[in-house]
Amino acid sequence: MNPVDLADGAALADTLGIVVETDAERSLLPVDLLVDLALRRNPKRAHLLVSRVLAKHVPTEPGIVIAAGHLLGLLVRQELRPADGPDVVADAAARLRDLLSDDLADRTGSITELGKLLPPAPDALPDVVTIGYAETATGLGQLVAEMLGTYYLHSTRHTAVGEDAVRPYGRFEEAHSHATSHQLIPTRHSALRGARTVVLVDDELSTGATVINTIRELHAVSAHERYVVASLIDLRSPDDDAALASLAAELGCGISVVALGVGSIHLPADLPDAAAAFIDQASDTPESAVATGRVRVVDATGRVPAIRSPRFGVDAGSATEEASSIAATLRSGLNDTSRVLVLGTEEFMALPLAVAHELEQQLPSASVLFSTSTRSPIFVHNEAGYPIRSSVTFGSHDATLDGPGQRFAYNVAHPDARFGAVVVLSEPGTAADALTGPGSISEAIAGSGADVHLVLLRAQSPYPRPQEGPAFGSYSPDDVTWLLKDLSTAQLEAPVAERELAIQTGRASYAESLPEEYEPSAEYSALFREALDGAKARVAHAVGVVTEQVLTLRGPDVVLVSLARAGTPLGILMKRWARAVHGIELQHYTASIVRGMGIDTTALSYLASHHRPENVMFVDGWTGKGAIARELAAAVERFEQTDGVRFPSDLAVLADPGHCVSIFGTREDYLIPSACLNSTVSGLVSRTVFNRSLIGPDDFHGAKFYDSLTASDVSNVFLSAVEEQFGQVRDDVLALQAAGSTADLPQPDWSGWAAVEKISREYGIDNVNLVKPGVGETTRVLLRRIPWKILVRPGAEENLQHILLLAAQRGVDVVEVPDLPYSSVGLIHPVLSSGTTGADA
Repeated sequence: MNPVDLADGAALADTLGIVVETDAERSLLPVDLLVDLALRRNPKRAHLLVSRVLAKHVPTEPGIVIAAGHLLGLLVRQELRPADGPDVVADAAARLRDLLSDDLADRTGSITELGKLLPPAPDALPDVVTIGYAETATGLGQLVAEMLGTYYLHSTRHTAVGEDAVRPYGRFEEAHSHATSHQLIPTRHSALRGARTVVLVDDELSTGATVINTIRELHAVSAHERYVVASLIDLRSPDDDAALASLAAELGCGISVVALGVGSIHLPADLPDAAAAFIDQASDTPESAVATGRVRVVDATGRVPAIRSPRFGVDAGSATEEASSIAATLRSGLNDTSRVLVLGTEEFMALPLAVAHELEQQLPSASVLFSTSTRSPIFVHNEAGYPIRSSVTFGSHDATLDGPGQRFAYNVAHPDARFGAVVVLSEPGTAADALTGPGSISEAIAGSGADVHLVLLRAQSPYPRPQEGPAFGSYSPDDVTWLLKDLSTAQLEAPVAERELAIQTGRASYAESLPEEYEPSAEYSALFREALDGAKARVAHAVGVVTEQVLTLRGPDVVLVSLARAGTPLGILMKRWARAVHGIELQHYTASIVRGMGIDTTALSYLASHHRPENVMFVDGWTGKGAIARELAAAVERFEQTDGVRFPSDLAVLADPGHCVSIFGTREDYLIPSACLNSTVSGLVSRTVFNRSLIGPDDFHGAKFYDSLTASDVSNVFLSAVEEQFGQVRDDVLALQAAGSTADLPQPDWSGWAAVEKISREYGIDNVNLVKPGVGETTRVLLRRIPWKILVRPGAEENLQHILLLAAQRGVDVVEVPDLPYSSVGLIHPVLSSGTTGADA
């Protein structure tokens, strides 16, 4: 093969018999204006179309990259809403064509004007999710999502294990790729499963095979009504187009494609051999040595918020604030540099692009370009007209599905295009020692002669970090892990009367605020200790009985998930029983459940990513009428529908006076000492909060840690007193367990619920939520709500001393009711006004 003059970019294509054509009627831009041709040693695909607007392999002005992505997003928006912006599309395409043709003298001004034509979405498209393909289209996908205002995630080749484990949503293959396996790992599966339309974004469509694999995988998980495929160029054949139409008919959904450039490509049968022969005969003049640049580590971990990776899913919006902060941190070190490259790494493209755009504004006298490193090996040939003219090679620093390997940064080292400074932005959370030293990206880039500014960023965990004591709560970290957001600095407490009025009038949920916490009086504290002395053996026996039932049902791998906060002390005691009696260490978490809203779905997603859902046992302190048992059953069924995971709905409780569950320690309605107090017997943690002004879609529900009440804290006093009784009740509990079986567990008859409905009618309340049966719930009414009446069963006073004391202190009527199925029932005032006082409060 004779040497080829590449001064004309088409010469290589002509030599190898590659023909690329544009369908002018279907294209906004000519295909050959959007891509150049390069080669690689890959029998699956020996050629590579190198984008001129993506900045993956060719350093490019950030404004060009953003405009191309936003223009593609606008095409998708038009596809979904045909009336949106046809005039803008034509005008923006014409301006971008001029820029790519190098026909404009004032490029900076023209890029700025083009950007003004394509601002992000003024409104979000509902029920739409956007997915970008790794690694090349992760940034492009986010630009499209910005124009649509949608939830966004990209596929990934990264692993997500250990503390950062995320349950995969799906996997698919990209057969022609250097690394074929992709996975989707959103933390909120519901955001993807619930979408009516899915937008798939890639830089190039050659056959559409990867798209077909993806749509089949997505549709198998959840059937979406429509798929829109968006690509910079679409070179599929009529047969490929027919295959996509056939898939749409088979699945009963809509599938459409939009692209900036549409055309075709002809590849000769002998292309792999011809490309290899060309590579073998090509030669470059050795480059002269250059002085190695300096490496400066820019630690921005304390100045920039932790960065959430889009591979876990992000809501619509750009990263302007973070990018601006990073750019400001870098600016002083780049003021004297005339030519700057911002280099992202592999899948990490969107934020580095935004940083490059910000630096472009903050360094008006410098030329700022953007590109990223890649895992794709490409033939390098330092000749004008060929798109890949230099390469630096280094070892990978990310944990990926295909393991460690080489990585490349192209067009940063050839003599007529060197940079004075290269800003390296690697995946947030990457340690400095993985990015510096022999074989590293910093060393490789510095070898080109550029000064390296290596930016270190914090990574946001895919899920919120759970809380542990002593930083949150007074329990030991060995006892419980709180799946809660710390709201200790938030002002959430409200006077009881104001709070009750808001709840009953429907202006607010009870979970949006907190009742005011109090320090127990000496008299009440003494009553708690007296109750503890009298009930600790009964409680220990019930703890043993319910723990043995749970171990029989779930086995030693059971994961206890107590419902905050009444369930938390029981979960700890069950964990301690398993350790003391069986030598088993159980995992124990506490999560929030809110009546009318269900269990915390972020907590469920976390649990599904870290444990086998079938091993989970939910735990609560007691049942009243069974509202929480019903709420739990409905919530896990709803989670299966939205997120595709089924948790068991059975609930284990210490006491079940309402006959609402099958797994319990006792059905007696007696005073459980932990019901006497609020946070001071619950690890100094408040009741849980779900207030959307404080809790985001990826947050756990919240709670406060009242460390100011430490002097009154008896949380561990209660636990220790009960645990000390384990030895005394152990033999009796084990004998009971040996005599029975899980088949003998009594079934709930919901007699408590029926009793509550009857009481509601008899007292003219007509709202079962205002009837709180059982000693524990009655106590809560007196501590947190506006009590109206307290009903007691004659002869049960021995278990009700603390209730009688509280009722007397608050001026609440106590009414004896013969044959009451509970020891006591608390009635919340049903007609509340802000002027209510005295006994009618």
